[in-house]
Amino acid sequence: MAKDMVSRLTLVCMLLVAFAIGYVCGLARTPQASAQLPQIPGVSGSNPLAAAGQLGSSITEMEQHVTGLQKNLDTLKKIQSMLGGK
Repeated sequence: MAKDMVSRLTLVCMLLVAFAIGYVCGLARTPQASAQLPQIPGVSGSNPLAAAGQLGSSITEMEQHVTGLQKNLDTLKKIQSMLGGK
C-alpha cells in the first residue's frame, strides 16, 4: 500500500517538474513580434499614418460619388414612373 502511494507521488512530482521545466523554457524563448506593413501604391515613404489619412480621404471621396449616383438613379426612377414605366 505504501509502495503504491510512493510510486504515485513520484509520478505526480515528475509530471510537475516536467511541466515547470517546460513552462520556464517557454518563457525564456518567447519570440518577439514584428509588424510587416505592406507598401501602399501612391503613398510616398513608409509612414502608416499618412497612408491611413490618404485612405480615409479616398473613402470619403468614393462616398460622395456613390451619393451623387444614387441621386441620379432616384431622378431617373421618377422620370420613368411619370412616363408610365414600371
